Amino acid sequence: MKQPIQVWLPFLAFMALHPMALAQEQSADTQKQASPVATDTQKKNLQEYVDLLRGNVRQQKAEIMGAVMQLDVDEAAKFWPIYSQYNAELTKLNNLRLANIQDYAQNYDQLTDAKADALVQKGVEYRKQRAELLAKYYDRVKASLGAVQAARFVQIEEQLLLLIDLQIASALPLAGQGS
Repeated sequence: MKQPIQVWLPFLAFMALHPMALAQEQSADTQKQASPVATDTQKKNLQEYVDLLRGNVRQQKAEIMGAVMQLDVDEAAKFWPIYSQYNAELTKLNNLRLANIQDYAQNYDQLTDAKADALVQKGVEYRKQRAELLAKYYDRVKASLGAVQAARFVQIEEQLLLLIDLQIASALPLAGQGS
C-alpha cells in the first residue's frame, strides 16, 4: 500500500515546529528559576499553550490515521469510537509524561543521582504503560475489525508515536549539561 506524501507532510511540518514548543516551555522554566515564584498567569498561559499543541497533534494524528487506515463506512463506524477511547487514555498517560518532562526541564542541569534515577524510572514506567495501552487497543480493534486492520492501526500509531518521541527527545538537553 502506497501512502501519498501529502498525508504525512502536514504532520511532519507541525512536528518540525514542535521542538520550539518545548524550548519555549524550557525557557519559561528557566525564567521560573530566575524568579522563584511563577505567577498563576504564567502557569495558566503555559498550560493553555501545551493544551493547544496537544490538540493540534491529536487532530493531525487522527487525520493521518484516517487517511492511512482506508476504512469503509462500516469499519469507520466501528474504529473511530475505539480510537477515541484510546486517545482519551493516552492523553491521561501523557499527562504523566508531561509532568516528568517539566520536572526534568527544571532540574536537568543540577541533577543528583537520586533525581536522575527517579526521572528515568518514571520514563521507563511511562513507556511500559504506553506499550500496554497500545496492546489493549490492538485487541479491541482486532475484535472489531480483524487482525489485519488492527495491525495497520498499531503500525501507524507506533510510527506517529516514534516521530513525536524523536521530536521531544531531540529538543531536550542531555542530563547534567550546564552543570
